[in-house]
Parts: sequence; C-alpha cells; structure tokens
Amino acid sequence: MDFELDDEQTALRDAVRGLLKGYDPATNFEHRRQVTAAEPGYDEALWSRLAEMGLLGLPFSEADGGMGAGPVEVALVAEEIGRVLAPEPYVAVVALAGGLVAALGTDEQRAEILGGIASGDHLVTFASGTVAEPVIQGARADTIIWEVDGEVFVVDRPASTTAYRTHDGGRAARLEFDRAAATPLGAGGDVSETVRTVLARAQIVACHEALGAMDTALRLTTSYLTTRQQFGVTLNRFQALTFRAADMYTDLELTRSIVTWATMVAADPDTSDAAVRDASARAKLQTVRAARRIGQEAIQLHGGIGVTDEFSIGHFTSRLTALSHWLGDAREQVATLSAGIGGYGVIDPLD
Repeated sequence: MDFELDDEQTALRDAVRGLLKGYDPATNFEHRRQVTAAEPGYDEALWSRLAEMGLLGLPFSEADGGMGAGPVEVALVAEEIGRVLAPEPYVAVVALAGGLVAALGTDEQRAEILGGIASGDHLVTFASGTVAEPVIQGARADTIIWEVDGEVFVVDRPASTTAYRTHDGGRAARLEFDRAAATPLGAGGDVSETVRTVLARAQIVACHEALGAMDTALRLTTSYLTTRQQFGVTLNRFQALTFRAADMYTDLELTRSIVTWATMVAADPDTSDAAVRDASARAKLQTVRAARRIGQEAIQLHGGIGVTDEFSIGHFTSRLTALSHWLGDAREQVATLSAGIGGYGVIDPLD
C-alpha cells in the first residue's frame, strides 16, 4: 500500500487547513470558545464555506451533487477538523448520515438529501433506536436518518426532542420517535448489514478526527515543555518528562499507522464489507487506547493549568473522550474482534 498523499490530496489538505485556521488553538482558541458558547454550537458561516469548497459533498457521486471523492479525501478533512477542534459536525453529517443515504437511498432521496447536505442548506444527522441519545445536532437537524431494528427511515420531526450541550462543547439531543412520521430509506426492509458497514466507514473517519486532535495535543505539550521553566531550567531538561512525551509520540504514530491502513482498506473497491468492519474495529480500538493515554499525559505534563477551562489542552482531552465513546467504545471493539476470532487460521509456531 502507498500511504503517501498525491499532489491533489496535499492541495486539499492545505486548503482545508487554511479554511480552518481561525480555530488555531495556538493563536486563536478564544474563537472556538465563542462559537461553542452560542447556538447552534458551530460556525454556520464556516459551514457554508465548507459547502462552497465542495467538502460537504466530497464523498457523494457527481450525479447526487457531490464530488465523487474517496475515503482518503474525506479522512483528510476530518483530520484537519480534529487538529484545531473545529466544532462543525462534519463526520456525523457527511460520513455517517450522508453515507447511509448514499448507500441506501432511492434516486429521489439521494438527489434531495445529499444535494441538500452538499449545498450546506440541509443538516442531516443519524439516530438509532426508538429513544436515541446522544444524537449529534439532533435538535438543529432538518432531517434524521433513523435506524431501528435493522430498518432505516427518513424522519423530519421526532415525537420528542430534548437538546443539551455536551462536555466537549458540541450539541446533542435525546430523541423519541414514538408515532413519528417516517419514510423508509430506499426499498426498506432489514438492511442491518449495510448499516454496520456504513457505521464502520464513518468510524474510520472519526478516528482521523481523533488522530488530528492527538497530533495537536502532542505538539502543544512538547511546546510547553520547551518553554515552561522550573528550578531555572525548561521542563524538557527533566528526563522523566521527555520519556513521557516520547511515549505520547509512539502512541500517536502507532495510531496513525493503523488508522491510515484502515482507510486504505476502506478505499479498496475489492475489499469486502466484513474486512472493512474488521479494519474499522482495529483502528477504533487503537485510537481509543491512544486517545486516553495522550489526553491524560498532555494534561499531566501541563500541570495545574492543564485542567483549567481557560487553557486549550483540556478541551482536546474532552473531545478525544467524546470521540472514544461515539460509535462504540473500546469494549465494543474488543467484542466485535473477538466474535470473529474463530474465522482466523491456525499457525503452528514450530512449523
């Protein structure tokens, strides 16, 4: 596998990075604080600019109003979002809800819903179960893609909505669908296998968002160690602290390797759905474990300032915690991988 970005992918990454520079935690973290403090919890003007650049329609076919890009390009956008903790619900709307519509919707549903997502005029999110929580931007969304008992429906208005602010600054809601008017997505019926695959693909994209956040958390921490002084010397002169930072770097690069591999698996048109789900579970498990260690170490190495709301590093840890639980935590990934262990071959170590 070739893990290097081509010229177009590099240009895409740089363009997204330039668009999101207003959230740079090193220079303008107060901007994110202001955006998340007001409703709807993200910058709607920036969301429109993401649409103008074609980023909200990136993975959808051109016939559905999108750009026809692949998992690698979507992952690049998510990673840049994570790098600056941008609160825009890109993964939930584009990769998850949009992914389900792209996979299951009729021609008319894809044209209407995906076209609305791509233009930035239609906010769509995903919910599962008759009572769903947390549903990202569930109160703000124009349309809910609702999965229940293996079937998927399009819902404009749930029966009951309770909105709240999440600990990482985002917005979520508790939705009840009792007696809500719903239209089957696509032909209807049990589509649980397709749902599992789309969730797995979205999970890989979410891992990239976490990867971007971990990368910045490490950069902020190493910068702090080289500038903060104790006993007349900078903190990076203390060997125990540099060892802990080195462990953070090892966790980050191991995660980058497996998440990138999972993305390449998802990008291969010959890969089976089962292989995508397996790669997703492996990537998420490593991401969860690394996110916890990197987030905790980043706060510890910053000392008392790391736990204050005024300093950015705690917000990175909070976001990493939210991403670790969304779409299945470590325990769920272990269960997924364990369920398929009987399908692996047996190797004689002495042979």
